[in-house]
Amino acid sequence: MITKAILQAVFAYVATICFGVLLNIPPRAYHVAGMIGGFSWLVYWEIYYHLHWGLAVSNMIAAILIGIFAMVAARHQKCPTIIYTVPSLVTFVPGGQAYKMVRNFVVGNNGQSLIFLYQVMVIAGAITLGLGIGEMINRLLYGPKKLPNRHN
Repeated sequence: MITKAILQAVFAYVATICFGVLLNIPPRAYHVAGMIGGFSWLVYWEIYYHLHWGLAVSNMIAAILIGIFAMVAARHQKCPTIIYTVPSLVTFVPGGQAYKMVRNFVVGNNGQSLIFLYQVMVIAGAITLGLGIGEMINRLLYGPKKLPNRHN
């Protein structure tokens, strides 16, 4: 069981880095983005498959972690937050459910298609809410970003 969890984290790490390469993020951000993606996937995997807390809660908690860690990494490495957020979220995108939804809709199985549509909407909403909560936690911890006064 521990080896399966480590394997899940390693594959998520590699997938995050590969997507970061596709997005042309700076090479100095590969490892940090991979660590954020791998760790958040491991937390998601444990919550969903071992604690059985459900699809929405596990995706939301993982997105909260991504939001927090991406902001910390961005402040530390002086890069935009999106450099860490987008590659880390790749493993959570409900592409499989979206494909199954369209496939069942085309075949004419509308009931099953609606089930997959619901899953896609729940996952997308949980990711969005999680990133927003992560941003709020960062603002509580680090305070609002202070912009220079340009009217002087």
